[in-house]
Amino acid sequence: MGVRGTRVYAVRGRGSGTPYPRLVLLDPETENDVAYELCQLLGRSIVPISRLDGGPAGAFGTAFFFRQLVAGGEVREYLLTADALTHAPVGEIGLRPSVTEPAGVAGAAVVLADFPGEWLHRPDLGAAIMPTAGLHEHADSQGWRWRTQQVTDAIAARADVIARIGAEPGSAFVLALGVGEGGSRPLEVAIKQVAREGDSVRVTAELPAGYLGAPVFGVQAGDDEVELRCLGLVLPARDGGHPLATFDRIHEAVAAGLPGQG
Repeated sequence: MGVRGTRVYAVRGRGSGTPYPRLVLLDPETENDVAYELCQLLGRSIVPISRLDGGPAGAFGTAFFFRQLVAGGEVREYLLTADALTHAPVGEIGLRPSVTEPAGVAGAAVVLADFPGEWLHRPDLGAAIMPTAGLHEHADSQGWRWRTQQVTDAIAARADVIARIGAEPGSAFVLALGVGEGGSRPLEVAIKQVAREGDSVRVTAELPAGYLGAPVFGVQAGDDEVELRCLGLVLPARDGGHPLATFDRIHEAVAAGLPGQG
């Protein structure tokens, strides 16, 4: 998936013409262009989630829809987020007006009474995975439909992209639903940097409330081509930044199978 509005010549520190694509550090103007484009392409791929246990500020997070194409042309859809958000007895998925239709039919949220039981938990990865069939069934029973965008296989970073992330930082774009006044959840993009530190790929600065579980994107460039890639999702803060559950490992977790799937 290309990024309209970005320019290869706007890369700082790493030019085009590399023998293989690498994540790049963009100039501020181009970063703003990418952030705007990201909201257009994937602004409806994210939903707010909350623990309803009266917990701390970390009770608020973001989840996103991932669409996987499997053998035989079958399409599977999942909701992904940080596992740390999914262990309260009761949780809810917020329903932004832009992600449901017809207008005015859906309520404010889908409340899940057995919140932990809805997810496949991968504490080794830090991610939680929910097949979305139940969400679609709930919508059908209430007379409305989901109207979402999805992070797809085409944009989700594979192992080769993750392996080429080094210690030199690249631009990172975190698409999230923040926490505003009165509990509002505004659509936001935090422009940060991502780099490898030891065995971990990290956003190198801490993020505001509501960003836990959100998808993180980078731009890779090489040989006159610029592409947007989803690198993974935000895990709880540690040492002044946030490690990521990277998409190479998310692909592995999904491929390992979920209950009820062959």
